[in-house]
Amino acid sequence: MMTGLLKDMRSVGIACAVAAVGSGIAYMMAAGAPGRYPFVNGAALLIGLLLFAAVDQLPARLRNAPVALAIGLALMATALFGVSGEGATRWAKLGPILIQPSLILLPMLVVLLARTREPLAMAGALLAAVALAIQPDRAMAGALAASLAALALWSRDPWSAAGLLGAIACFAVTVLRPDGLPAMPYVDGIFYSAFDVHPLAGIAVVGGAALLLVPAISGWGQGHRHASVLFGTIWLAIIAAAALGNYPTPLVGYGGSAVIGYLLSLSVFPKASRSEKAPVASTRGQVIGENDGSSLAASLN
Repeated sequence: MMTGLLKDMRSVGIACAVAAVGSGIAYMMAAGAPGRYPFVNGAALLIGLLLFAAVDQLPARLRNAPVALAIGLALMATALFGVSGEGATRWAKLGPILIQPSLILLPMLVVLLARTREPLAMAGALLAAVALAIQPDRAMAGALAASLAALALWSRDPWSAAGLLGAIACFAVTVLRPDGLPAMPYVDGIFYSAFDVHPLAGIAVVGGAALLLVPAISGWGQGHRHASVLFGTIWLAIIAAAALGNYPTPLVGYGGSAVIGYLLSLSVFPKASRSEKAPVASTRGQVIGENDGSSLAASLN
């Protein structure tokens, strides 16, 4: 059974998410963060797991182009009607809680593009790019542009190329606009400040962030190469942005949006094929696979 779970990239991803959040909680406790910070990240992990299970039950047709368009519209609504601070409008308010929709929804949209590049899906990606330029959100705009560059290089189709050009133009807008948000303790710049707390705290933060990329490697080995490239690119870009500027450090830093976003992006990753599950014993005592022992590469679509 354990071998079967390890072969499922999504199970690997859930394990990595739990370990990364745990590493971040250990860092925050060692650094003396307010008591609610570890609680928020732990609660976000639970919510993310529940959303993962809910999305997993949806029919495949509801997890493709229409969802991508809905994500683009949601990010545009955030840019136009969201909560503002220091010249940026990146947040939405749910009761007393502030969330960052781009961290929750954009990784999911990018992985969806591995399943479909219909005009409707690419329209969602372009809407998201424009919304990020309006907000502005330089980190997420750069992450989207990097992901669409990987998509265009892999797919070499006109819709991907059009999406890339739009994303690059919108990212350029965010570069030209000022971004004066100050660094927030336990959120931004913790790849460096954690080592000031204790070398082990720094190792926990860096190691936890590195775990976020492990599912892309696992998915590549299962044959889900297209989705793995996009999943790995979006999260690597988000991690790089956190290392280079005052942007949230995903999962190991304080903030529940990235935790939920990570699990949602896993939820739309292609499932393991039946032939990738653990082998079962035949009545003759032999160990065989579910497809007469055959191993088939999982389809990307």
